[in-house]
Amino acid sequence: MFIVDDDQDDQEVFMQALEQVDNSIECFNVSTCEEALDLLKDEKKHKPDFIFLDLNLPRINGKQCLTELRKMSHLKHVPIIIYSTSSEKRDIEETSKLGAAHFLTKPDKFGELCKALNNLLSVDWSVAGSLRPAS
Repeated sequence: MFIVDDDQDDQEVFMQALEQVDNSIECFNVSTCEEALDLLKDEKKHKPDFIFLDLNLPRINGKQCLTELRKMSHLKHVPIIIYSTSSEKRDIEETSKLGAAHFLTKPDKFGELCKALNNLLSVDWSVAGSLRPAS
């Protein structure tokens, strides 16, 4: 698993929730799109099962990053989940068109994040393709 989020607190909460849901999952985290693209360009080093991507990143934003990630053939079938404070319909629609598998608005409560992660990890993405935005 891979998370791209420039907010250190959000990264830590995400990692804690992921550990609570399934402590066997290894997760890499970076703060910028540039770091993500650099690490993910080599399919032999990193081919995560999921990528969680914030929209509000410095320099290269999440939509631009999503576009670049979708150009990488070895990540073609990796679900990219937008993980953002936004709940704007326009953001949800744009990221879906760009290839996001799901849009998860960052929950206010830790338990809600754990539940959302558990649900997302339970989906058979090979047949699901994408899910509706979490409500």
